[in-house]
Amino acid sequence: MGKARALAALLLLSASSAAWAAPEEIQVYLDDLVGTGRFGTDVHNNYVVSGDSTPPYPGGEAPYHVYRLTPEFYYGLSDTLELGLYALTTRQPGRNPTYDGSKLRVKFIAPHDETRGAFWGANLEIGDTSLRVSPQPWGTELKGIYGYRWSRWLFAANLNLDWTSGRAFGGPVSLDVDSKLAYTTDAGCQLGFESYNELGEASNLGHLNQNSETLYAVVDTDLGKGMDLNAGIGRGLTTASDRWIIKFILGFHY
Repeated sequence: MGKARALAALLLLSASSAAWAAPEEIQVYLDDLVGTGRFGTDVHNNYVVSGDSTPPYPGGEAPYHVYRLTPEFYYGLSDTLELGLYALTTRQPGRNPTYDGSKLRVKFIAPHDETRGAFWGANLEIGDTSLRVSPQPWGTELKGIYGYRWSRWLFAANLNLDWTSGRAFGGPVSLDVDSKLAYTTDAGCQLGFESYNELGEASNLGHLNQNSETLYAVVDTDLGKGMDLNAGIGRGLTTASDRWIIKFILGFHY
């Protein structure tokens, strides 16, 4: 398995324009926290309607018609700190569902006015995943979170620093920027757009057309009884992107 991962990583570097399947979590991080002593669960669902039928590296999964179901369990350590756990699963056409590893995260949001003005925070995530979803077993992500509310509008942006290697925080760092712009309607739901843009390795930026860029039309709504929904349809903007993706996140707060 070690030799297979090494070969996969080598070929990945030489074919960076190959399309990857949509990640297990397609979400712009905001200032939401479950609250001190409370639990929550988010069920992440992503399906690639149209994408590449060729795996991006040996042992990887072809994006075409991949369905990813990822339960996320979290607990509020304080009013500013939250601990979470992801359990990654994947189903490919003609195959049984597979378990692809887990990720642990800790999220911090600084005290702020939750109805207007700026908010900021950070999220640290470390996981050990299978060869099917990553050419390297260990993945580490440090996410910067910033947002601003005014009137009925919300803007948020995440700057992500990603490391993938045979160990936590190993390997070169890659960058991506995610953003969200949403408007609250009279009905109480939010309509807007989310953008996910990979910039590549920090030491070799600039080849944006060779990296994944996807734009989603999204809706966010409170379903009542401690439940909420984020749903969207995404369109890939480069050849390295999946062409069409459907995603929805169903949240439960206890």
